[in-house]
Amino acid sequence: MYSVAMTSEDGPGSRPRIAPVPPAEWDENAVDAVASAFSAEAVRLFRQTGTAPNVLATMVRHPALAGAFNKFGNVLLREPAIGHRERELMLLRVAWRTRTQYEWVHHVRLAAQYGLDADDVQGVIDGVSDHWSALESDLVGAADQLLDNYRIDDETWRRLTRHLDERQLVELPFIVGAYTCLAMAFNSWNLQVEHGVDADDVPRLPD
Repeated sequence: MYSVAMTSEDGPGSRPRIAPVPPAEWDENAVDAVASAFSAEAVRLFRQTGTAPNVLATMVRHPALAGAFNKFGNVLLREPAIGHRERELMLLRVAWRTRTQYEWVHHVRLAAQYGLDADDVQGVIDGVSDHWSALESDLVGAADQLLDNYRIDDETWRRLTRHLDERQLVELPFIVGAYTCLAMAFNSWNLQVEHGVDADDVPRLPD
């Protein structure tokens, strides 16, 4: 379970611009926003322990947005048409390119759960890997194109259509866009990785 406390490092960027709200202080609107995306048992546990992920505890400062975005995010996180491994490759490329510490640390730590290994993470850093299938390489390339040009180019799109159906093709830009949106929010909030999260084995983001 994650704490809402700030990290202990000193210096620029080590404190959040918006402090997370401890679950004990969540009002009815905040509780409803969290309950819209998490089980009643999870909400009860957050409140009983006084701990919740910093992202959640920060977003509840805008309950209407938090509830809506959590529902949207859960479609991509829990039931991706494109697949969990494929989503994570694109998500991690976004986190690496945008230098988003919170997103990067948590999803590198979750990588094995979604079928990624150290070679995959290194490939995300490099932007290319002999370890990947042709589709996986194109998905990471598509993420780069969306970040750089806001559009997947015609040749990459043509190759993607050989492997993905229309539902997956609709979803693909939303994966990159959603996690880029979160990256902008996290970086702007100076969102901190929670106390007790072991990031020793997570490759360091470039300065």
